[in-house]
Amino acid sequence: MLHRLFQMTTMSVLIGASCVAISNCAGATEITTPAEYAYITDFDTGKVLFQKNAEMQMKPASMAKIMTVFIAFERIREGGLSLNDKFQVSEKAWRKGGSRSFLEVGSMVTVNDLLHGIVVQSGNDAAIVIAEGISGTEESFAEEMNFWAQKLGMENTVFRNSTGWPDPELTTTAKDLNILSSALISRFPIDEYPDLYPMFKKKRFEYNGIDQPNRNPLVYGTVGADGLKTGHTKESGYGVVGSAIRDEQRVVMVLNGMTSMKQRSAESRRLMDLTFREFKKYRFFEANETVDVANVWLGKVPNVDLVIAQPLHRVLSRDERRHLKMSVNWIDPVSAPIIKGQKLAVLTIEGKSNSEKIDLLAANDVDELGVFERLGAALKYLIFGADAGTVVAN
Repeated sequence: MLHRLFQMTTMSVLIGASCVAISNCAGATEITTPAEYAYITDFDTGKVLFQKNAEMQMKPASMAKIMTVFIAFERIREGGLSLNDKFQVSEKAWRKGGSRSFLEVGSMVTVNDLLHGIVVQSGNDAAIVIAEGISGTEESFAEEMNFWAQKLGMENTVFRNSTGWPDPELTTTAKDLNILSSALISRFPIDEYPDLYPMFKKKRFEYNGIDQPNRNPLVYGTVGADGLKTGHTKESGYGVVGSAIRDEQRVVMVLNGMTSMKQRSAESRRLMDLTFREFKKYRFFEANETVDVANVWLGKVPNVDLVIAQPLHRVLSRDERRHLKMSVNWIDPVSAPIIKGQKLAVLTIEGKSNSEKIDLLAANDVDELGVFERLGAALKYLIFGADAGTVVAN
């Protein structure tokens, strides 16, 4: 008969001051953009927040220079290159048209100045000097760019030069540029490499007596913006790879195929602000935090905490948050003995369009009562109910 006294218990989980289902939340906000291509993600989780033609082939223009910078950063990380090293400016680099850092042919330029020339000024000459300095020729450097593209999972990208200069075979996608930019941010954290990624947010850079502003519109007044790169050719249209961090949440955004510099500036700022308004990171539980408490049957303590092994953080839109529900299911009471880390319950998370289940574990060991104590507790349970069976024997 004792098995009849055990029952499946389901408890709704309260998050903060209110139940997960919030009745007064605003409805979903529809995100649209005139950009022909778009891919916006949450950096920490990789969750796709918005996409439009994200895997269609497009031309990267100068946004290809992000890979040039990535490879230079990687050489610095490995110790084979330093910001103080100098590379000579070739005639090929000096003669290259388009955006320039105005390097003098034959001059020796530090890697630090070259990288700033690429990041801030979008200098084609600086990119070629970096490529030739690292790989000997720009063609060999393009092979390394493609090696890293495959290694990072950029499945639909082919590089042909260090600059993004028009080439029939040069191609990428908004998704692939997002993968590259996210890898650059994660691989070279600011606390370890304070002189690398922060150069992306510099508003100006002067070289050879010529001062040029950063072409990325996001670094001028968009809260938390710290990168990354713009691009434009007649074929690609106007594009930008942007990133910003607010309240410990980082967003990475790729837009391309816009019609003007003005539209790029306005749309990148609008979409970045809208994304942060619409999507928030919710920290429901930290690792080893108690989610619920289960009664213990014939144990030396009356209950045991049910904890979650990994942090439960989710990036949700306002509409997703409104529809989110959580519940905990377990057989109550739980029979002793119990071992710390033992699976005792399941946390079910139900969203608007999907669900997931997460195991909840015993926070600590619980020894069972002795033989005579168990008999007494079982008798009390039968006579007086559940509370008697879960109380420590005196």
